Amino acid sequence: MKFTGKNVLVTGSSRGIGAEVAKVLASYGLKVWINYRSGAVAADAIKAEIEASGGTAAVIGFDVADEAAFVDAIKTIVDADGELSYLVNNAGITKDALAMRMKGEDFMAVINANLFSAFVGCRESFKVMRKQKFGAVVNIASIVGETGNAGQTNYSASKGGVIAMTKSFAQEAASSGIRYNTVTPGFIATDMTDVLSEEIKASFTSKIPMGRFGNPREVAEATAFLLSDHSSYITGETLKVNGGMLM
Repeated sequence: MKFTGKNVLVTGSSRGIGAEVAKVLASYGLKVWINYRSGAVAADAIKAEIEASGGTAAVIGFDVADEAAFVDAIKTIVDADGELSYLVNNAGITKDALAMRMKGEDFMAVINANLFSAFVGCRESFKVMRKQKFGAVVNIASIVGETGNAGQTNYSASKGGVIAMTKSFAQEAASSGIRYNTVTPGFIATDMTDVLSEEIKASFTSKIPMGRFGNPREVAEATAFLLSDHSSYITGETLKVNGGMLM
């Protein structure tokens, strides 16, 4: 995989898909900035794993839903490295409930953590990358942003918004040599899905043509492709990583 830039910020990368994205991008030679909100120990462990494999990483803790903190974090990275080449907006939360019972504050908490944070990241990276005349951003959305999902009105809305927002940034940034794309994972085997009962897992699996959950590495490699020079003529696109569940 070829990359023109030298560093990347991956939000929410102390565990799950984000951690795998960080490790994969580091394996391709990028310096990875590992972001966490509360998992400092886990973030340090990912950094140590990357460095043990010969990669380069740094840890930066902040809450992506805090606009000022996100702005400061990007400034910190640029001050340290002289640039921000790539960004992966991966951080997100869930607060599931049936729509009739969903509290307004729970709806907005998910919108702020998943959609508004991605907006801030996209906006601030645009400011930096525009000066470089180069850069790429991948926003991690979800299959439910394309299909909706009972009990996840807030999460579906946030991820659907990410998809649409990415297209808008792609249109605004293309003339500056900056690309924005989205990855929409389906059911991926992480700690979030590990808590599901075997019966529920079997039910979901029956709807997936490939007959299995995906793994974080498969999402990470798709993300790496969209950041890399190999996708230099791709922007505003949504890459589905769902085993054929949504064609």
